[in-house]
Amino acid sequence: MDKRFRVLILFFVFGGIGILLGSALAQWWQAVPGATVSSREPMVSERVKVQVLNGGGLPGVAWEATRLLRDMGFDVVSYGNAGTFSQDSSVVMDRVGQWEDARLVAEVLGIEATVSEPDSALYVDVSVVLGPEWTRPPVSQEPQKEASWWDIRRFF
Repeated sequence: MDKRFRVLILFFVFGGIGILLGSALAQWWQAVPGATVSSREPMVSERVKVQVLNGGGLPGVAWEATRLLRDMGFDVVSYGNAGTFSQDSSVVMDRVGQWEDARLVAEVLGIEATVSEPDSALYVDVSVVLGPEWTRPPVSQEPQKEASWWDIRRFF
């Protein structure tokens, strides 16, 4: 093999390792100018498993709610359509007797109705059924943090 070709291969290998290492370490470094990321701090300290269902029939609302909840630190384990689109209004259901977790989910999504309907057959702590009236709550006007240019997680 030509010596220049080997040097080129080593350059790409070490460059790739550097990018991956920089991306992994970026979560501990102070942000510098680059792409913006969510400025909200996670609301929960322990793992709260959430199921989000679209019960109103409007396209994309379950995904929007999922993104919002994940940004706030909730573990959304499933999202999709409810069995029917007959839901009149949005509701958050406590599934394991942790009323506070359901209340936090309702607060994040801007939903007033919270009920307790324990169901041991479901492997979630909270279920959300979004009605046709649900819209994403307005985002606060806080300045957004900046992500590092080498943080490849911003592309996913």
